[in-house]
Amino acid sequence: MDVLIKNARVIAPGSPYNGQQRSLLITDGLIREIGENVKAEADIEVLEEEGCSLSIGWLDWGVQAGDPGLEQRETLHTAGAAAAAGGFTAVVAIPNTDPVIDNKSQVLYIRRNAEGKLVNFYPMGAVTHGCHGKEITEMIDMQRSGAVAFTDGAQPVQHSGIMLRALQYVKSFGGLVVNQALDQQIDRGGQLHEGTVSTRLGMRGIPSLSEDLMVQRDLQLLAYTESRLHLANISTKGAVEQIRQAKAQGLQVSCSVPVMNLIHDDSVVEGFDSHYKVMPPLRSPADREALIDGLKDGTIDVISSNHRPLEEEAKKLEFSYADFGATGLETLYALCRTYLSDWLTDELLVEKMAYQPRRILGLELPEIKIGAPAELTLFHPSQPWTYERAQVYSRSFNSPYLGQPLKGKAIAVINNNQSFVNAHS
Repeated sequence: MDVLIKNARVIAPGSPYNGQQRSLLITDGLIREIGENVKAEADIEVLEEEGCSLSIGWLDWGVQAGDPGLEQRETLHTAGAAAAAGGFTAVVAIPNTDPVIDNKSQVLYIRRNAEGKLVNFYPMGAVTHGCHGKEITEMIDMQRSGAVAFTDGAQPVQHSGIMLRALQYVKSFGGLVVNQALDQQIDRGGQLHEGTVSTRLGMRGIPSLSEDLMVQRDLQLLAYTESRLHLANISTKGAVEQIRQAKAQGLQVSCSVPVMNLIHDDSVVEGFDSHYKVMPPLRSPADREALIDGLKDGTIDVISSNHRPLEEEAKKLEFSYADFGATGLETLYALCRTYLSDWLTDELLVEKMAYQPRRILGLELPEIKIGAPAELTLFHPSQPWTYERAQVYSRSFNSPYLGQPLKGKAIAVINNNQSFVNAHS
């Protein structure tokens, strides 16, 4: 694969090229030349569009890949295609498949079936067998087979003793436990955030307390074990405050926020559009402001798509009967540029979507330098486009943004000596 990227603004903190307009010649998957007037053979593909930026490839945290067992929602192929269209060269997959990724064979299944593809798949192994929250898995075996972290994904670990033992277990090899904080005994039957909107709609709410209590528990267990913890998909003001304090105390904790929780509050569900029914739920304006503040001050480490593909039959229902979840790989960047561009710079976005996820997981950071393997994302911060059903690469269509005009788009990704150029750019 040979390509010439011309006149792109490089976003690469710590690099001598950071902030500069440069052209890159890539041949056989390696960056061969970086400069202002790079020339190439006539038959080499040229990517040039005024106003584009270039960074190392983005990584999305916590994708539901579907395969194995839920291929009607998503396959590794369609998840990879959706990721590439959204500007990602890597994704971290949660283990909620059928069967669950709870042993080394399942970890190897993901790695072998994704090996050598354009988009790298990093599987997370389950903390408990079947993600049932009862019996600890053989995490060391999975880690040696390529699992990058351990989580029950969409099933928060409810049992405090299990969570304690998981944190102790991974400490022996420097592993990471990931938990989505939600006390299901408190949120049982809830459909949306508990507040004025849920009261007005006459629907059972999911109180912030269900997240805040679980965050408090997990942080206390973390302090006790002196292990490593990532709190995925936080959504409440209380969670942000607790994590901020925990970091100040020196605990090894990180966290991520779904993009939809950054851009919306619970008022958008007043129209009963089930596509806005997600987990964690879209919460109050005060919660949303706290999430934004947490992202600005470094309390929140990662922005994620919270990609949850679902069949139409699971979403085209009355709000109370619809499943939780929305796709997000293809629209994460555009949503940030469309709704948050007054304060969220591309530099901060690249930090939260490319550098920080890899640092937390201990993955090697790609580099923009001569001789390095090319793992790159080319994107345009202000390009207008509309997310149409005909251009969806995911197998599922459960997105509230279909048909909506957006701003900011991934133009191309390059990785593993392969490239994808967005035909709809």
